[in-house]
Amino acid sequence: MSTPHWRRQGHEPDYRFSLANERTFLAWIRTALALLAGGVLLEQFAPSLQPRGLAMALALGLALLAGWLCVAAYLRWRANEIAMRHDQPLPSGWTMPLLAGALALAALALGVLMARLA
Repeated sequence: MSTPHWRRQGHEPDYRFSLANERTFLAWIRTALALLAGGVLLEQFAPSLQPRGLAMALALGLALLAGWLCVAAYLRWRANEIAMRHDQPLPSGWTMPLLAGALALAALALGVLMARLA
């Protein structure tokens, strides 16, 4: 695989910053894996949650959120690498507010499902 053009621009950043950026990327990937596991758990191991349609929608939503988060993690990692190569401030993003909002909605839906069990 050839080197992307943006990696040949600017200057090589201090490796410690690149490694920190990579660790952050991997943390986002771990979060995505946890979301995916939550979706699988709801779909496979929680058949008593009613209404079943809401449980399935929540499971699908968690899986889609996990996929989106993987893409967003890469885009954020890449944007940070480019900024560091050009001595620019790190870009702010929309990933965290969107993820927080989506997880708040998921928690609300799960709360509704669990309240119906009681």
